[in-house]
Amino acid sequence: MAEPHVLQALTITTLAGLSTGIGSVLGIFSKRPSPLFLSFTLGFSAGVMIFVAFAELVPTAIATSGLGFLGVYSAFFTGMVSYFLIDLLIPHEYIGQHDHPLDSPLALEGVDARAMERTGLLVMLGITIHNFPEGMGTFVGAMEDIRVGIALGVAIALHNIPEGLAISAPVYFTTGSRKKAFFWSLFSGMSEIAGGVIAAAFLLPFLSPAVMGFALALVGGVMVSISLDELIPVAKSMASEHGPILGVISGMVVMGLSLWLLK
Repeated sequence: MAEPHVLQALTITTLAGLSTGIGSVLGIFSKRPSPLFLSFTLGFSAGVMIFVAFAELVPTAIATSGLGFLGVYSAFFTGMVSYFLIDLLIPHEYIGQHDHPLDSPLALEGVDARAMERTGLLVMLGITIHNFPEGMGTFVGAMEDIRVGIALGVAIALHNIPEGLAISAPVYFTTGSRKKAFFWSLFSGMSEIAGGVIAAAFLLPFLSPAVMGFALALVGGVMVSISLDELIPVAKSMASEHGPILGVISGMVVMGLSLWLLK
């Protein structure tokens, strides 16, 4: 692969990772971000990821890798299981789930400030680890097709917004430090960049059609797991309206049209 292509892939991965800063700003300056808006954007991200996985990543892997149907789908399910194990071992929550409802004040009276700050730290650590494979996936997708990389970058950037919010809000409302809340949130996105850099360092020297096909299928499995296990359930928990499914449909339509127009 040409060096400019590598730089483009790393740039897309970097921008997607830094988007947690947008959610951080929302957590600092907005007391009640719209649940319907956040649920729609999460659904949109899920729609893009699912469509890209089944319409682009897996078919490309089958057509170009030489691994065959069985080999490609073995890699796909390996990606799904890998993400499930990460989620099982290191769970995390968004604001809007369980003990962090979006429709209640984030600065809760009677809540131990240290406990609330610790919640922000634990969420940050969980999200940081979850972001790592997303960064690798964005890089691999962009290396195969820059259009796919951009689509994945946009989808991940959108779902990084509530992640940034989940970290910054409890930290800000317990410490009063906008700087600390912002940088804790931004730090979690840096693992996405690290994932892309490590993929570039360790994948490129061994790059072949079979390796790229395996990586594409693996990334497809990770993306589908993120969408089904995380994005859509969280989107449903944030709003009882039809925002999530409208987001999923919109994401798939936009992704399908963009791939068609850019063929």
